[in-house]
Amino acid sequence: MNFPRQIKYILKVFLTGLLFFTSFRFLLVITEYERLNTIDSGNTVSLLFQAFVMGIRFDTTISSYILALPLIFLLVGLYFKNFSKALIKGIYFYIGIFYSLAFFICAADIPYFNQFFSRLTISALTWMDHPEFVFQMVIQEVKYWWILIPFALTVWLFWKMLKSYTNEFTDNTTQKLSLTKNIIITLLTVAVTFLGIRGRIDEKSPILVGTAYFSNNAFINQIGLNPNFTFLNSYFDSINPNNKNVNFMENESAINFVRTELNITDSLTSPVARKIPGRESYKKHNVVLVIMESMSFAKMNYFNKTKNLTPFLDSLSQNSYFFENVFTAGTHTYNGVFSSLFSFPAVLKKHPMRQVEIQKYNGFAETLKQHDYSTIYFTTHDDQFDNVGGFLKSNSFDKIVSKEDYPSDEILSTLGVPDDYMFRFSMDYLNKLNEKEKPFFAAFMTASDHGPYIVPEYFKPKTEHIKDQIVEYADWSLSRLIELSKNQKWFDNTIFVFIADHGGAINVKYDIPLNYFRTPLVFYAPNILKEPKIFSKLGGQIDVFPTTMGIIGAPYINNTLGIDLVKEKRSAIFFNQDEKYAAVNGKYLMVAGIKGKEGLYNYTNGDTKNIIKNYPEIYDSLKHYAEAMYQTTQYLNQKKATFIK
Repeated sequence: MNFPRQIKYILKVFLTGLLFFTSFRFLLVITEYERLNTIDSGNTVSLLFQAFVMGIRFDTTISSYILALPLIFLLVGLYFKNFSKALIKGIYFYIGIFYSLAFFICAADIPYFNQFFSRLTISALTWMDHPEFVFQMVIQEVKYWWILIPFALTVWLFWKMLKSYTNEFTDNTTQKLSLTKNIIITLLTVAVTFLGIRGRIDEKSPILVGTAYFSNNAFINQIGLNPNFTFLNSYFDSINPNNKNVNFMENESAINFVRTELNITDSLTSPVARKIPGRESYKKHNVVLVIMESMSFAKMNYFNKTKNLTPFLDSLSQNSYFFENVFTAGTHTYNGVFSSLFSFPAVLKKHPMRQVEIQKYNGFAETLKQHDYSTIYFTTHDDQFDNVGGFLKSNSFDKIVSKEDYPSDEILSTLGVPDDYMFRFSMDYLNKLNEKEKPFFAAFMTASDHGPYIVPEYFKPKTEHIKDQIVEYADWSLSRLIELSKNQKWFDNTIFVFIADHGGAINVKYDIPLNYFRTPLVFYAPNILKEPKIFSKLGGQIDVFPTTMGIIGAPYINNTLGIDLVKEKRSAIFFNQDEKYAAVNGKYLMVAGIKGKEGLYNYTNGDTKNIIKNYPEIYDSLKHYAEAMYQTTQYLNQKKATFIK
């Protein structure tokens, strides 16, 4: 057809953009090819094809947004003989710059997805107040470098092709059409562009993230998304005044539900506070809490019997109080640190330790200091990252040991020293605390099982792949902590607690990756807990503090959402992946927060069929459970009721 040159120009740019967006989608699938094994046999090609077709829809939406403004100026040209050279040059640079930015987001999305099993959102900007730290972490991880090659090649090719299209456009003259035809072309082009932006013909709603969720396979569902769409969608959600705070239900309704669920009958200044009497006589045991970077339950021999990556943690679980159905609060390390130490969840995307006014909580440090404990926190790297240092110091931690305390020649990357060195380095500190003849609480945050992966030369792994080797090393480092501690005077009076900050996207079946949240929880104290037990109760990071206090037996005020897992029982546990949130009971997984796609699954048998229509009452019950917990947490934060004396 003899289209006007304006339409030909935009159409060529549009198709070129689709080609490169699709290329990045192919790269994503290649980097995650192992996840194709989760697709039902015989349907792989068909589902991939549908996902890529879905991808064209989302790519069209992004391209339509980019090209809308240039198209308006070009359509105006239908009614004039010639174009201004300055206007054509401006359109050329506008298109080139915005597509280059879009390709950058597509490139950055691939390692982000590899880490979080989620397309890029503004959560990636959470750490931008530490740009040097983040930059070093990315640069030192070799696996991120390769993505620069396809990105640079894409940008170079796009600009080259765009210049060719622009030169061709400039050389041609405007086709003379009647006013009627020009008006028809203008109206049709605007209508098509508007439809491209909406992504759907349905008048009720434009294209949503949930539109991409067309199958029962979590990986397939995410392939079709364009990361520019998810990034912008999350940004506009974040600036929407209605999203500044959660508004799931009335505060009073949420609080009453939580009090009933947690069996709270006390009437204190905080509605969730209750007095725990403790035992008449108790011993002030030391507590060493180890928050293990990325140590998913799925990495243990319970799940992965072929690789045997965690022999020490596996053996420890058989000689301890071991909880096998515990879930972390979120997908980020700051979620794990905050929830493990203070027994509250982060409210969806909100960063609990980066508040304008630092808030106090009745967690481990404050409560144990009331029993005359010393408190100390160890991290392998900079304690200012995620505002951990300032937040913990404001919440009753006496000392933070971080990168600045270690010898410079022991720092191997931006993540600081290796795990085992941190444990070795800590012995002098713990021995000095013990010499004060008072108990201590020590928290460790490991980091080795996070890129950049560096296996120390003195450790000899048995596996070949770096991701397996680093898990072996992390497990071995835990064994070094216990071996070193056994030689110290304080060992017999110490409770060691092990839990992950979060897990990993392993064997993903659902829209929210369960193994990113399921964590081992181990209480090891051979001279205190003399009869090992395995608990199948549901629990979460928010239960670590009250469970530890129950083992110690000291009286205290539990002003948290956590319970003592030894003595009490949960009907469900909840967790979130930024805007997505979920809850599980003994059989079902509820997933919410995905626009246009809610889910209920029988996760205990691995069934990926969404059964929300079969059991709407179960979905509603689990959703209400999670939402009431988040609503109550927000209320307590707003009323500054997270801390009482």
